[in-house]
Amino acid sequence: MSAPVLLITGTSSGIGLRTAIAAERAGWHVIATMRDVAKAPAELDGFDIRPLDVTSEASIADCFGGIERLDALVNNAGIGNNFPTIETVSMDRYRAGIEVNFLGVVAVTRAAMPLLRASGGRVLSVGSTRGLIAQPFNEAYSAAKFAVEGFMEALAPVAAAVGVTVAMIEAGPVLETSFAANTGVTFDSLLAAAGPYADALRSYLEYLQETGWPGAQPAGEVADVIVRALTEPDPPFRIPTSDWVRDYAALKLVDPEGRAVQKMTRSWVVR
Repeated sequence: MSAPVLLITGTSSGIGLRTAIAAERAGWHVIATMRDVAKAPAELDGFDIRPLDVTSEASIADCFGGIERLDALVNNAGIGNNFPTIETVSMDRYRAGIEVNFLGVVAVTRAAMPLLRASGGRVLSVGSTRGLIAQPFNEAYSAAKFAVEGFMEALAPVAAAVGVTVAMIEAGPVLETSFAANTGVTFDSLLAAAGPYADALRSYLEYLQETGWPGAQPAGEVADVIVRALTEPDPPFRIPTSDWVRDYAALKLVDPEGRAVQKMTRSWVVR
């Protein structure tokens, strides 16, 4: 029997790259996608690398048009939109974040569903603690991640009714990822652009520096959680990537894994 097929979005760095490598070692045939394949890292030499812009319907159609079988999808692609606040950033920048971080997830999942129904596969979407507890100066990013949570939580019982498993990979701050670093901003440039919010932003940035990004973990650790979740027989809806994430989510979620909610909503669609 041929290897199961996994498509991962955003594999040029960070979680996506580490997941592609770990999954391939675990026996998956990995379709590693990214917007610009010219930027594919050397670590993916020999992989099935395909262009995919999650904001382009044509790009999504081209990518999925060449796939005959799919056993799992990992929605990972994302961009950072950290540190501006609504009064100091354009609506275009807000829309760009929502387009990639939320609507891109919707569009790719939509394209994958017919293939996943045929295989009885699963969708794993990389979420964030910022999509569970919103952080200051992370409005657009938190909003998009909250939206992904809502979309996937609503989709999960419906997908289960046709044999597709849906789960969220709940990650905290992640090391070795470039989506935030690639914005090209500095401490001073952020403060200069903050206007009347400069004092509040300075306090927030100093907090992050002093605490060293609480809960931060290597991208490889998150990748290992994802690869295990690809074959876990009965995964919960929310899969924390560390004990820190579980404890942090529990500050807000009485049911941090989402099992109680999924049991209730599945009973409405599967009788």
